[in-house]
Amino acid sequence: MSSSTDASSSQPPVDVFELGDEHEQVVFCHDRPTGLRAIVAIHSTALGPALGGTRFYPYATTDDAVRDVLNLSRGMSYKAALAGLDLGGGKAVIIGDPATLKSEALLRAYGRFVQSLNGRYYTACDVGTYSEDMDHIARECDFVTGRTTAHGGAGDSSVLTAYGVFQGMRAAAEATWGEPTLGGRTVGVAGVGKVGHHLVRHLVEDGATVVVTDPHQPSVDRVREEFPQVTVVADTEALVGSALDVYAPCALGGALTDEVVETLSAVIVCGAANNQLAHPGVEKALEERGILYAPDYCVNSGGLIQVADELEGFSFERAQQRATGIFATTRSVFETARRDGVPPAVAADRLAEKRMRNVGRLRGLWLG
Repeated sequence: MSSSTDASSSQPPVDVFELGDEHEQVVFCHDRPTGLRAIVAIHSTALGPALGGTRFYPYATTDDAVRDVLNLSRGMSYKAALAGLDLGGGKAVIIGDPATLKSEALLRAYGRFVQSLNGRYYTACDVGTYSEDMDHIARECDFVTGRTTAHGGAGDSSVLTAYGVFQGMRAAAEATWGEPTLGGRTVGVAGVGKVGHHLVRHLVEDGATVVVTDPHQPSVDRVREEFPQVTVVADTEALVGSALDVYAPCALGGALTDEVVETLSAVIVCGAANNQLAHPGVEKALEERGILYAPDYCVNSGGLIQVADELEGFSFERAQQRATGIFATTRSVFETARRDGVPPAVAADRLAEKRMRNVGRLRGLWLG
């Protein structure tokens, strides 16, 4: 089974069974009247039902969307496991420009597809989707998190995503400089949308010097208005080339390429973006250059913790307390990496896989 391939794609056609050989289920959803074209990928339900956001993005090809949803859903399994949640990993993508394609009818059609999975997958917000969208989806679906507070939901999950990244950054600062603070350090934030904006606030309040970039000018203007002391540079290349102590990729994945690693002056990389490593081996290149990498799915799990809390009846205080634990989890990853002599990305994988293996085995025992 393979998806269609655009002739302009520079990558080979995707074989879903080969690329997604770890995944339990991949579902293609199509509703012609609304223009809905979506893919839901469930990587693992070993620890519980899969939970992950729905990304609404204008992918150039269907194959690009397939690659993204498979990678993102796998990352969600590891994120939930490392965060100590009884949840599996899933993700969804809707193909198209949300500015022109998104509608109530499309979202409700999508909700019916999610409902058809009977609780194996819970959706939430991601790039291009918001809590208000989840309210529309929930009119057709029982398996929705990240709803507006008016509907009993957690609201904007970027709040605790940014908070968790900040906690992870504090742990990286402690491992590097001996103190869990960014005060007096220069932090470069690539992407100041929903998460990046909140992260800038934490950094400024902690006494950091902050440099930002984002191709979306309204996001830059909003940061400038709220934090006039922040420096803005033209693009990511200029940011990476700046004198930084910490680099925080907070946009889309693949930010850490060989070229970026060679150029970086920062000694810590810790950001909110998913799947930051452009390819296997980048984690070793970071280590060889003496750059401490805080694994993305470890530090950006605050949003997942926030929306997962809705399943118990949402309490922001309880969710924030759990997200505070990202500091200790990140510290544990660094300690494991030092003890085992491996990069932090490998240490994080080992810790997540151990929990999926041990707890997943217990969950395999029928208790009903």
